[in-house]
Amino acid sequence: MQQQHEGYKNLADSLKSASGLLNLERKSQLHQDIITICNHLVNPSFRIAVFGPFNHGKSTLLNAMLGNRTLPIDLIPTTGASITVKYGSDVRTRIMLVDGTEVYRSGTEILQQFAILDGNRQMRKDVASVEVFCPHPFLETGVEFLDLPGTNDRDEQDNLVREQLLSADLVIQLLDARKLMTLGERENLRDWLLDRGIKTVIFVANFLNLLEPDEQKQVQNRLLFVAESFRAELPPGFSNLYRVDALPALRARLKGDVAAANSSGLAAFETALQNIVGILQPDRGSVRLPRVQAIASQIQLSLKAKIDPIALEIKSFDDKQNSKIEIKQKAANLIYKGFTTSIEELRDWLALSKLLTKYQADAAVALAENKFKDWQTNTLKKDVNKLQLTAVKWLYQAYEFFQEERPQDLLIPFPSEPQVILPPKPNNTDDLSEPGSIAVGGGIGWLLGGPVGAAVVGSISYLLNKNIQKQDEQLAKESYHQEVAKLCITASEDYFSSFSSQGLSILAEYERRSEKVICFVEFNQEPLEINKKRESLQQLQNGFNLLLQELEKVKILSNHQPYKEIPKYTNTNRKYSPQPERVKISPEKDPVVKQQPENTVKNSGTRVESVSPPPKASPSPRKEEVEAKFRDWELNEEIARMKAEMQSPGSQTGKQQNTTQSNKAPSQPKSQTEKDKITRAYGILGLQTYASQAEIKQAYRTLVKKWHPDLFVNQPQLLKQAQEKMHLVNDAYTILSDK
Repeated sequence: MQQQHEGYKNLADSLKSASGLLNLERKSQLHQDIITICNHLVNPSFRIAVFGPFNHGKSTLLNAMLGNRTLPIDLIPTTGASITVKYGSDVRTRIMLVDGTEVYRSGTEILQQFAILDGNRQMRKDVASVEVFCPHPFLETGVEFLDLPGTNDRDEQDNLVREQLLSADLVIQLLDARKLMTLGERENLRDWLLDRGIKTVIFVANFLNLLEPDEQKQVQNRLLFVAESFRAELPPGFSNLYRVDALPALRARLKGDVAAANSSGLAAFETALQNIVGILQPDRGSVRLPRVQAIASQIQLSLKAKIDPIALEIKSFDDKQNSKIEIKQKAANLIYKGFTTSIEELRDWLALSKLLTKYQADAAVALAENKFKDWQTNTLKKDVNKLQLTAVKWLYQAYEFFQEERPQDLLIPFPSEPQVILPPKPNNTDDLSEPGSIAVGGGIGWLLGGPVGAAVVGSISYLLNKNIQKQDEQLAKESYHQEVAKLCITASEDYFSSFSSQGLSILAEYERRSEKVICFVEFNQEPLEINKKRESLQQLQNGFNLLLQELEKVKILSNHQPYKEIPKYTNTNRKYSPQPERVKISPEKDPVVKQQPENTVKNSGTRVESVSPPPKASPSPRKEEVEAKFRDWELNEEIARMKAEMQSPGSQTGKQQNTTQSNKAPSQPKSQTEKDKITRAYGILGLQTYASQAEIKQAYRTLVKKWHPDLFVNQPQLLKQAQEKMHLVNDAYTILSDK
């Protein structure tokens, strides 16, 4: 019992705490109901309220049961206050005034001063409570009677009655048999009792003795219908309808006339009442908790009405902040991906073996023809600048997006022009019969001039394409122009070795410095207004969850789920630097890298991997190249879109907006011509009418990868078909993207 009492006390405390969170006005109905039910929860007494419209004989019935004219009764509504009748060794009255004054008198005469209506039928406003003590054995069992003011008279009285009914464990609703269950009584039964979880109700019909016998039969039938239609929660075997002629019963009790008391119905009613109380009293919780559940439901709904808008506002703020961070993170990752890809391409290009494979033959020829500077400017510098600019472009994208550290330009310097020291020139320079002496270039060599110079150029190509090791075994000596060609090859190799080594070193340092550019600081600084709302939300949710827990402890089920604890917002700044896995470029996928043969040439003890010079005519792009171009286009498009989102004031950024925009169906066109154009566009992309923007974009990507004209450079018929197809696809995509 002590544990149960403690549980009810905790529940009452949580109800009061929740009420405080709602900031209810003290005079509001919900606030009054909460105070009433909380006080009633911990009240050890079993309270019986007598309830009904004025002049229905409530005080008369109570006096008859107590066996004394204790309470004021008259022909006009007299009970101007809620009078609690408790056990006492003698009859006495205690009046508590609003200002805290206590008026304590023997007997009940003082009720005429404080507990009846004045001449204007108004209740006294200075009375807080009225208690009457009586030496009755039924009261001695811990039972209290509550004599309520009559209803349907004044709003002030009705409000008091409605409030006090919550504190009753059992309600006796007095009915006037002469005008049974008026509209007002039916409304009160529904609004004041049923809807508030008060179902332990007993109906008592008064004044039945004033009706003719035939009328009594008709009223009895109507009373049975009323009683059966109201599903009272009383112990099994007990009726919820009794007849008591209150005034004859009081007179019989005052005279000690047992037979008259029995005929008035009082004895039968008292016996049933005492038995019902005997069953309900030990388990008062089963009676009180339904009322608590009704009040708690109102509190929970009121709390949710406060919690949900604040939670939505905070979630909107958090989503917006997270969206900005997510956009920046995604942009940083995309930029880093593009940057590392371009760096890897440049690093792969700077590899000595790749440089020798691609450029050594032309560089040695240019050296032999005294055109090295022109070749360096028009070929090598042009290629390296293109690769450098591609890498730098990504860093400037990052700087424009994040405004962290301004990037430096990537500059890979060229080594000094190779110098070739000629060997002594032999006397006989006309012998051009040995292998490799056929000129492949038309220039006159700056080294020897005439046919011998052309032979040097031819020997360069020859030496880089033949296995000179076997030849060395067969030839006793080399021709002069072959010796000079090998010097040019060795000089170009030294040049590229220096260029590669210095370039890779500069590139590594440049990549390290890029970390300060491709990064941003996540500023977690919450506005004071949002911070206060977050604290308020936490208090409201804690109060809601605590109430839910206390209700569960007393076996009151709820349709609501507890709120999850919201994460605390910390005003901290964190630096974000993307570190995705480095992109590796495999030789098979690099359109520049060629398959290397096993041929090598020994030049001053240095092993040089060599291949034939690349053909002058450009081959048709492979599918991988088109994919790479398209991925680069997608990266730039994605970053541009995110940049626009970040700069759009007041817009819903991030994933939420993306989803909304992507899934939004195009708006209806106004003219039939526009409708037909849009329908054709959907058909060209192979889509159903009114597909989402995401589906449109995906279909466009698929078709571009399939019909890109670069894939059909060497197939004239298919090239023309691809160009026509791409024209239609681009037009369709433009039409549907503008919707």
